[in-house]
This record gives sequence, C-alpha cells and structure tokens, in this order.
Amino acid sequence: MYERTARESMCKFCKYVIKIYGNQYLRKPNLNDIQQLYEVHESKHGFPEMLGSLYCMHWEWFNCPTAWRGQYLRGDHRHPTVALEVVASQDLWIWHVYFGVACSNNNLNVLEQSPLFNDIESGVAPDYSFEIDGVKYKYGYYLVDGIYH
Repeated sequence: MYERTARESMCKFCKYVIKIYGNQYLRKPNLNDIQQLYEVHESKHGFPEMLGSLYCMHWEWFNCPTAWRGQYLRGDHRHPTVALEVVASQDLWIWHVYFGVACSNNNLNVLEQSPLFNDIESGVAPDYSFEIDGVKYKYGYYLVDGIYH
C-alpha cells in the first residue's frame, strides 16, 4: 500500500470514528457524569468527591524524526519520549488524554500545559472543591484565611 493511501485511509477511519462515537465517548464529563463518578467512588472506596486517577507517563517514540530527537530525549530513557497524561475512572473509562510536550519537561510542566488544568485556570471547569480533616481544598489548593494557596 502506498504511504498516501495509508494516510488517507487513516484520516477517513478517524473521521468516521469521531462521527459515530464522538457524542458518547469523545467528550468531557458533564455534571451528571461527575455526580455519578463521585457516588460510585465514594461507595466503593470510601473517599468522597474523587473523579478518578490522574496518571502521567513517558511514552517511547521510536519513530521520532531525527531533527526533533534531541528535544525529546531524557537521560533515563534510550529513545525519545512524549509525556502522556491520562485520567481514568474506576470502570476504566478514560475521561482525558493529553500527549504533552518534549520530555525534557517534568510532569509538573506537562500538567501546567494540559488542557485539563487550562479549564480550571479559565474558570470553565466544574467546581471541584472538597474537605479533608477540616481543611478545605479547591482544585487541589488549600484554603487559609479565605485565600487558596
């Protein structure tokens, strides 16, 4: 198969996957989804107001173009890597995936550039406030004298 035919076939495949499954599976969680995730996680694990697990890893990019190789290499990996950030709920439903920037950045830098945290910064994310041992948190920041740190 020619490269162009393979590329065009992949584009058509992706287009139809989005068309068929987009509304159900390729979306952010809505308020109803969030409430159901809270309830299931609290009943199963006893930890209230938790959506799922955030995980970051370095995915090896074996076919990285030679010109980009240097910016995606890390000292602890033999091959170039791309940071992958995933949020999954207890039923293994993947709610968020982000392939980050060059892996010379650490996970905190990847999180700062993530669309997940951009929604929090821009104020379009639902309110994720919670309390642990009397300390109030909002989006992972803790409240002291009315100011989140």
